[in-house]
Amino acid sequence: MHHLNPLYPIFLKTNRLNFLIVGGGNVALEKLEFLYKSSPNTSVNMVATMIREETNSFIQDKDVYVDLKPYELKDLEGKNIVIACTDNPELNEQIQKDCRQKGILVNVADCPEWCDFYMGGIVTKGNLKIAISTNGKSPTLAKRIRQLLEAVLPEEVDELLDTLQNYRATLKDDFAYKVKEMNSITKSLLP
Repeated sequence: MHHLNPLYPIFLKTNRLNFLIVGGGNVALEKLEFLYKSSPNTSVNMVATMIREETNSFIQDKDVYVDLKPYELKDLEGKNIVIACTDNPELNEQIQKDCRQKGILVNVADCPEWCDFYMGGIVTKGNLKIAISTNGKSPTLAKRIRQLLEAVLPEEVDELLDTLQNYRATLKDDFAYKVKEMNSITKSLLP
């Protein structure tokens, strides 16, 4: 029996949210790279007892505040989204429990059962952004699908989006008519 992926994809305006990453190792750098590749205007606080040199290099031109100290409950104050990626499973679990108690969304690296959300594969071509999720089952497959879509989608997709936006603005009837017209004009874009 096939089960549908129950996750609901959303696109966040990350510049309006307060992020916290707890941890400073390889996984923390991976999460930072993923976040900033997709959303370069993000602001992140990091709490860690150490930060890798590669991470320090990566964040030089980013809006990242680093607090070199152990995690404390008060680090969650004012945060909307937390990513726990320490090498201590007990600490990651405590962070997850603290976030749940405070109503803060949390991602615990490599622990899908503790996550409120996953950081899936993302394809970006100008203003077109496509999110890919395997429901946490295979990040590697999501990565391969992302690479495939990046290869086949044309760089000129932004020109098409601008043209469609301008055409939509010229439509003067009710919503149902506009939807019908846009469906008609975009129908031939894909095989």
